[in-house]
Amino acid sequence: MKINTFYILILIFCFFSCSNQSQQTKKTSSFSFDEPARELLAQLTLEEKISLMTNNSAPIERLGILPYEWWNEALHGVARAGQATVFPQAIGLAATFDDQAVYEMFDMVSDEARAKHHEAKRNNEFKRYQGLTFWTPNINIFRDPRWGRGMETYGEDPYLTSMIGIACVRGLQGDTNAKYNKTHACAKH
Repeated sequence: MKINTFYILILIFCFFSCSNQSQQTKKTSSFSFDEPARELLAQLTLEEKISLMTNNSAPIERLGILPYEWWNEALHGVARAGQATVFPQAIGLAATFDDQAVYEMFDMVSDEARAKHHEAKRNNEFKRYQGLTFWTPNINIFRDPRWGRGMETYGEDPYLTSMIGIACVRGLQGDTNAKYNKTHACAKH
């Protein structure tokens, strides 16, 4: 079977075009936050660094750093930030034994959280429950029914808790290959 030279040239052109494009993508997506972060840290005074470690971080206007309130929660939706979608409590989510459904739920929660955060920012509001950092999931193992916050956990099974907890974090933070996290999850207690 005779192969047309024209088609071979087209294939070679496509191959080199695609490989060149992927190399360019690698160059632009390999941006490192390390250098700008180090430069910013070098400009901060010790007092400013300490102030940024508090729950309610004050702005540092000379460097363009906005105020930020770290306290937020999303155990079953975006908590206490006005109207929001409310999902079942954590113990109910674990009862589904469906980590994919939990992932999808927290993917929706993070979308809603981002929308609410950007709306607050547009309105120059930086209050509690308006940030993108969430003290979620609660990965305590629920062993004693006298503990009043057992419904915030995924139950007494460590394996199930780990699977649902991972799905929660992945849903909140988004694609691990993305340049930015959608939100930041902090497994608690």
